Amino acid sequence: MTAASQNRRVDHAPGSERRLVQTPGFARRVVTWQRRHGRHGLPWQGLRDPYRVWLSEVMLQQTQVVTVLDYYARFLAKFPDVAALAAAPLDDVLALWSGLGYYSRARNLHRCAQVVVTQHGGAFPRTSEALATLPGIGRSTAAAIAAFCFGERAAILDGNVKRVLTRALGFGGDLASATEQRTLWAMAEALLPRTDVDVYTQGLMDLGATVCTLRQPACNQCPLSADCVAFAEGATARYPVKTRKLKRGARHHALLWAVDRGRVWLTQRPATGVWAGLWSLPEFTDAAALAVFTAGWPGEGTALPAFQHALTHFDWQLEPCRWTVPARGATAVLKALEAHHPGRWFEIDAALALGLPAPIRRLLAAD
Repeated sequence: MTAASQNRRVDHAPGSERRLVQTPGFARRVVTWQRRHGRHGLPWQGLRDPYRVWLSEVMLQQTQVVTVLDYYARFLAKFPDVAALAAAPLDDVLALWSGLGYYSRARNLHRCAQVVVTQHGGAFPRTSEALATLPGIGRSTAAAIAAFCFGERAAILDGNVKRVLTRALGFGGDLASATEQRTLWAMAEALLPRTDVDVYTQGLMDLGATVCTLRQPACNQCPLSADCVAFAEGATARYPVKTRKLKRGARHHALLWAVDRGRVWLTQRPATGVWAGLWSLPEFTDAAALAVFTAGWPGEGTALPAFQHALTHFDWQLEPCRWTVPARGATAVLKALEAHHPGRWFEIDAALALGLPAPIRRLLAAD
């Protein structure tokens, strides 16, 4: 292996000391590669507007670029600046976010905009340290905004960058450990170039997204492969190391799809928990509980095929029942719904314009 980047960490046998070795050229190669082969046509690139950079960074968390592009354009058309976003009702924000997932991002986005307007005069703070105090902005996102917009020498460490760095440096520390996380942060900071930090930061992101991918990385296209520990070992799948894994659970609920003269009854979910603040169909513990609730109702319910929705921590099986309410029974049904599942009747077009969970939107749109 040739001399590699600055401050490479080498892990020896368990229990032995770990040392840092000086290996020049890491940042320079990333910058050169980015200018020649990195992504340059994304709508948030080359900007110094922290609002737009922040929006893109939040949307790109756990979401692919191809998905984000349309949402980003629609969001900016509706909320062109931080003041417009701060002044908007949360329902409008969630409606535009609908289908993008991880809805806490949208709620934090709205809260953050309000804090920027009320506490910072509508201007984003100019340092990563100050940015990280805002709602929903973590250390890596704060560093990206500061680097791209204000030229700060701040390290990022999102999922893609962790993969690039741990493979290139042969970092075998378990990232489930806070201590090892801090060590990798220190190494990321040590690797920062003196200049072109924005190009370097974008380069690391692009390498992780397009070359140093989770599966089947294109090592022959990587500017770091000559000195990459994982490549030399033939063990790219080994990095990054993270032993603590979430145990996935399973849930099972029934949904009531009540229809009255083409309108659908929707209820707004609580401000916390799954799909917080979104509009959805009334939920029941199971089909038997739904049957008890609708016992004696006029009309007849039709059980629809169950479907499964995967969330971060569990798989959710949902069984919808479509109940068309006849005109003669509408008043009794309305009273029951208002008493136990407060909400409103919505015309279908109005319903689809709300902040709906993606599977509920697909269900209603297919009717």
